Amino acid sequence: MSPSFFEIVELPNGDYALRRVDDDAAPLVRISFSQEAKEMMADQDMSIAKAMIAAGIEATGTVSQAVDWDEEEDEFGDAQPHYTLH
Repeated sequence: MSPSFFEIVELPNGDYALRRVDDDAAPLVRISFSQEAKEMMADQDMSIAKAMIAAGIEATGTVSQAVDWDEEEDEFGDAQPHYTLH
């Protein structure tokens, strides 16, 4: 399986999304800020969306480390995902 590349984009409705670069399917993650939140962020909403997505990826890595991958590798091969975030 080749590595996937991801991008963070602003959608036409103002939401932010994490999606695969080579795939037009639904985004993996979507972040939506209320108008009140956008006003409080003072045009830093893209930076905050990036930080939120990075924190989610880090948390996913922490959770996946707790799984006994050795047991699952026998059944499914290399079970850990390979990805690069841009």
